[in-house]
Order: sequence, then C-alpha cells, then structure tokens
Amino acid sequence: MGYGGAEGRSQVTRTSGDKGIDGIIDSDALGIKRVYVQAKRYAADSSIGRPALQGFVGALSGKGDAGVFITTSRFTREAIDYADRTPTRLILIDGHRLASLMIRYEVGVQVTNTYRSVELDEDFFE
Repeated sequence: MGYGGAEGRSQVTRTSGDKGIDGIIDSDALGIKRVYVQAKRYAADSSIGRPALQGFVGALSGKGDAGVFITTSRFTREAIDYADRTPTRLILIDGHRLASLMIRYEVGVQVTNTYRSVELDEDFFE
C-alpha cells in the first residue's frame, strides 16, 4: 500500500507487554510519521466492542494521534460510533475489508489465474 517509508520499515512489537500496540509502520520516506496498528484475530462471528478501541486509543496516547485497528471479525455499532467520535484518528478494518485489501494489494494471497480482455480498436482501421 506504499507504507514503510523509503526502506519499507515496519516493526512488530512483542506479543506480551506490547502496551496495546501490535505494529508500527513508517508512513513517509523519512520515517517522521508513523502508523500504529492493533490487530485481533477472532472468529468471523465474533465482534470488537468499544472498550477494545478505547484501550487502543489509550495506548496511542503520547505516541501519535492516529491508529489502525484490524480484525478478522467485525466491529459493533457502538465501536464504530466511538471511532467516528473520538478526536484520535482511528481507522477500522474488519474482516471483509481486510480480505478486500489483501486481494487488491496481493498481500498474503497468490494469483492463480489472470484473464485478459480485448476489444476492437475501430480507429486503427480508419
């Protein structure tokens, strides 16, 4: 997606003691701005509620004013409303959007077939 700065830098934090931050990605070439990430791998029928987002926003305190919360499940309406209202820039990526982004940017997927479509260029024959 173009993140990681000039050197494609990113960092995965330790699983325990990560203080609510699972990853840090440079968002510009010099590494001045960073994207902080929280990721939760849950079953598709599970959901992430407002308290989890509040904890993530608290973890961002003093680090930055923006973060991305990614889950393989979904967000509750209360969580979505909270993300819309909080002054901290909070991007929510649920399982459906995650799958769409993975396909679009070919991350964690393999292309098995490619189809090419052509149409007649009538200007060529004039």
